[in-house]
Amino acid sequence: MASAYELRCRECGRRFGNQPLSICDDCFSPLEVQYDMEAARQTFTRAAIARGPVSMWRYQAMLPVSEDFVPTTPTGMTPLLAAPRLAKRIGAANLYLKNDAVCLPTLSFKDRVVSVALAAARNFGFDTVGCSSTGNLANAVAAGAVRLGLKTYILVPADLEMAKVLNTQVYGATLVRIDGDYDRVNRLSSQIAERYHWGFVNVNLRPYYAEGSKTVGYEIAEQLGWTLPDNIVVPMAGGALITKIRKAFAELIELGLVEEKKVRFFGAQATGCSPISTAVKSGADHIEPQRPKTIARSLAIGNPADGTYAIRAIRDSGGWAEDVSDVEIVSAIQELAESEGVFTETAGGVTTAVAARLYAHGKIGRDDLTVLAITGNGLKTLDALDGKLEERPAIPARLADFEALVAEDQELKRLAGGRAALAVEGSYVR
Repeated sequence: MASAYELRCRECGRRFGNQPLSICDDCFSPLEVQYDMEAARQTFTRAAIARGPVSMWRYQAMLPVSEDFVPTTPTGMTPLLAAPRLAKRIGAANLYLKNDAVCLPTLSFKDRVVSVALAAARNFGFDTVGCSSTGNLANAVAAGAVRLGLKTYILVPADLEMAKVLNTQVYGATLVRIDGDYDRVNRLSSQIAERYHWGFVNVNLRPYYAEGSKTVGYEIAEQLGWTLPDNIVVPMAGGALITKIRKAFAELIELGLVEEKKVRFFGAQATGCSPISTAVKSGADHIEPQRPKTIARSLAIGNPADGTYAIRAIRDSGGWAEDVSDVEIVSAIQELAESEGVFTETAGGVTTAVAARLYAHGKIGRDDLTVLAITGNGLKTLDALDGKLEERPAIPARLADFEALVAEDQELKRLAGGRAALAVEGSYVR
């Protein structure tokens, strides 16, 4: 059963009920879903959650869906993995990975937000949905919409990774490639949503869509035995994920499901597109838009919609933000895979590399309980590793040749002192 909810302006507080709308027409600030917290105290309890499905829908009482909503995909409830080998390499002692690289159905955390957005789309009677996307959202909308029988129009930058293009088209979605970066794509999506009266999940459905990100925070708390971590490192594109995880923790505290605790939030971006981290490091309260130039295309949003709120979440929590180079991103992807068996896309490489820098600079204490948000699967950005992994020539099918290969391999490792990643002067290199 869902608690009562409505849209309210984040700044002036004006109420808008429930409708496909994302901006206050009084002060032009973004709208956000607010809940009847007294009602939630009766429906959103540990016991009720435990009786729910093993998916993000165990938290349905605090999501903006109708009471009769029935999910069709077991999205969420992804593993929270201890990461001792990565921890040892980057100077940590109590490190965890929230691994949405295995989220259903399309292997990224965007499946969570799309599940909620499409529930809202059906509730409002849309028969056509769409999005502007840097890849993962396109995949999630295409897969989710086909299960609900909805038509789709999905707009992406023309230089999107081919794996993400194919992973959208395979579901039968109408994929429209746009000559321009994400910010231009998003502006066009806003015009299309208004012109055709379609449900664009990150435009007129954005307040509902963003609430799906809260389930990452709910799951972390439950998987830690209904406690909160000391720190969380989150990749930032539009900035909504980090703000919604913080909202989730605040709601859990208000409802008495966890003890009050100040969690520090750390934002991670690629240096080639780092408007939020640049603002945090410079002490600015506003975003200066940037033109993206990075292999981390899923984070390449130069003018993030929730950038100002991400800055507040980081600063108010006592956290920090960092950005890392493309070289560091690739090294971190390899390091995470080699140390913990988790293959992440470039966004996860950003998170891992930033975490290494935060430990190296003393921003995070060695013994703190820290969670890294790994938001997507490495199979989606294979091009980032092109030419980066050694390809040995074939050997004859003889034991003697294999033995010679092993001997050579052991000698190379001895001379190199292993291939462990190092945090050198704040840079993550191999």
